Amino acid sequence: MVSPDTAEAPYARVKRFLKDGLERGEWPPGALMPSEAELVARFGVSRMTVNRALRELQGEGLVERSQGVGTFAAQRHRLASTLTIRDLHEELAARGQQHEAEVLLKAEEAAPPALAERLGLAPGAPVFHTVIVHRADGLPLQLEDRYVNPAAAPGYLDVDFATTTPTHYLLQVAPLWEAEYSVEASAASAEEARRLAIAEGDPCLVVVRRTRRLDGPITIARLVHPGARYHLEGGFRP
Repeated sequence: MVSPDTAEAPYARVKRFLKDGLERGEWPPGALMPSEAELVARFGVSRMTVNRALRELQGEGLVERSQGVGTFAAQRHRLASTLTIRDLHEELAARGQQHEAEVLLKAEEAAPPALAERLGLAPGAPVFHTVIVHRADGLPLQLEDRYVNPAAAPGYLDVDFATTTPTHYLLQVAPLWEAEYSVEASAASAEEARRLAIAEGDPCLVVVRRTRRLDGPITIARLVHPGARYHLEGGFRP
């Protein structure tokens, strides 16, 4: 019978060892991780194999590599070299703008089946729900509709989201391990238009983001932005 380890490709075994260690907190953000030579000796594989594992972890934003220095554990909120979850308050402050938040809803609800499945909950189980309008210098910039798995952040509903953002709080209490994004263009509904101070039917950019820890989902957020007030940036480097 083939063991699970031997069934894996050699580079995958190295990658899994490092990824599991990062999740356990064996190497906190900024910590120096095992060298290529140490990993070659530990797993009995080639340097090329170890290098592939490290490249993939770097591509996922889990490690940072410095030539001639070594490999370091990345900040846990960083997903990739061109994809980072940022706190909106900090982003606006960096641009010299004033962030304001209006909390429209903060409640515990029963999760309907489709939502429960995406958050790893039983249908009808409690789920935390917030709806918040974020403004920059008084101008609505984002309508955030968020559901949170109570197991990941049991104190979520006790937070004053007029003074701290859900993103900031969740990154502190439930550091994410993976994130999924979808981005689409959409016409503003009557409710979205009213909350964002735009006309019904105006173009919006909608980002749906789900984050998870190794042991399960954390949150699903639908972020609606007026198309004229928001843009995405990215890059590619072969």
